[in-house]
Amino acid sequence: MVAHLLRLKLTLLRNGLKRSPWQIVGIAFGALYAVGIVGALVVALIMVGRESHEIAQTAVVLGGSIAILGWGLIPVAVSSADMTLDPLRFTTFAVPMRQLLAGLALGGLIGIPGVATALVGLATVATWSRGILSAGAALVGAVLGILTCIILSKVVTTATASLASSRRFKDISGVVFMIPLILLGPIVAGVAQGISASAAFLPDFARALAWTPLGAAWSLGGDIDAGQPGAAGLKLLIAAATLAALTWCWKVLLERALVNPPYAGGGSRKGGKLGMFALLPPTPTGAVTARSLTYWLRDPRYGGSLIVIPLLAVVLFFQASQGDSLGALSVLGPLTAFLMAWSISADISYDNTAFALHLATGVRGTADRLGRALACLILSVPVVLAFTVVPFAFTGSWEWLPGVLGLSLGMLLSGLGLSSVVSARYNIAVPLPGDSPFKKPPGNVGQTMLVQFGGMGVLAFLVIPEAALLIVQSVTGNPFFGWLNLGVGLALGLVLFVVGVRVGGRWLEARGPEMLAQLTVNR
Repeated sequence: MVAHLLRLKLTLLRNGLKRSPWQIVGIAFGALYAVGIVGALVVALIMVGRESHEIAQTAVVLGGSIAILGWGLIPVAVSSADMTLDPLRFTTFAVPMRQLLAGLALGGLIGIPGVATALVGLATVATWSRGILSAGAALVGAVLGILTCIILSKVVTTATASLASSRRFKDISGVVFMIPLILLGPIVAGVAQGISASAAFLPDFARALAWTPLGAAWSLGGDIDAGQPGAAGLKLLIAAATLAALTWCWKVLLERALVNPPYAGGGSRKGGKLGMFALLPPTPTGAVTARSLTYWLRDPRYGGSLIVIPLLAVVLFFQASQGDSLGALSVLGPLTAFLMAWSISADISYDNTAFALHLATGVRGTADRLGRALACLILSVPVVLAFTVVPFAFTGSWEWLPGVLGLSLGMLLSGLGLSSVVSARYNIAVPLPGDSPFKKPPGNVGQTMLVQFGGMGVLAFLVIPEAALLIVQSVTGNPFFGWLNLGVGLALGLVLFVVGVRVGGRWLEARGPEMLAQLTVNR
């Protein structure tokens, strides 16, 4: 039965790859990226084995503890990303519990995260290859540590199954999970500075972690190498007891989940509240605007953009302060305008089959395009203005404000016009409604990349006049060109906005049924 579950996992993965050749290409690039990171970590573990015992023990214990902690925290946010071998699918099958646990645990090793963890964990054997006994102890510890990572992730996902089945929990966790990813640069830099400032503290911290469930398994090789078999024996008991306790917890939680599967049914809602529809005019454009604003505020696939923008300001401010030059913050406004404008380039793809509502009600293409663009404008104009003006309060270079503001407004208006055309012409594979924003469904990856990067290139071409005037001001030092740029950005941006809405509207009316058919296939 265990072998059957593993074959089932491999079959599901193989069949998923057969759906699109471009998906294989995308996974190949992801695998190459993972190979690069895993290779670097393996080489680092081999090289650290040549250092002193204290340095090697500190690196292995701290790295292993971070791995176990990561496997316990990350599945909370991304538990819905891989639903192959979902234990709830075996509710109606009489699979013995021991075999089910073994199959699901070993199945957790099949995939890029599991393989990467296993390879890096086993590389600690090379770190402690100073003797046969230390290498053997490191092998035992690596196996215990890897299994602890897998079982801990299963315990967390099973324990939070009822929460994970909630649509609200998926929305919040998916967006919140983006925060550390976006702030990864400042976080890594801060951790590196903290490590360099307290390097003498790390060995003591690692020795303390070695007596906890996080680091006990990873310290076995180092203890044997240091001639401390008694300490290694006690830590082996800690690691084995931790794995046994986690397995027992997983067994109890899984038994309850199989008997009483989590239910994600929606509660009753009170009627009479129209939300955004009560605030906007009762016209086709107003209705589309209200519907789009509702998406922006309630759909995590849209809300992620609203989270990214302020975090982007934090990243740029951090990088500028590190370089002792706050002038780099002046690009925050144009960059924010670019991201917000391009965020609706796949608007209809995000609608999925709900786009049928627009076709069934006979909404004109221009009204559809204008409503979606106005919804983005309502949210983006205050943010773009604030992120364009505030940086100059730090730099004091107010003579550059009109020119940069013209570039920002031109970028926003021109980008919304271009996005109105692109989303009416091309369908791309995006996360389905209700899915995690990180879940990438199978689709034409090549076409998606071509449309996205090609559209960005066209947008860069459309704002050449504003960029050229800003360059002229930089060369001549004459603020007149900045004020001229403000007028050109507004005028040219409005013209391209109107043209994009009308062209996109005509394309949408001509290709509406075809777009819906493609969206149905993508689902």
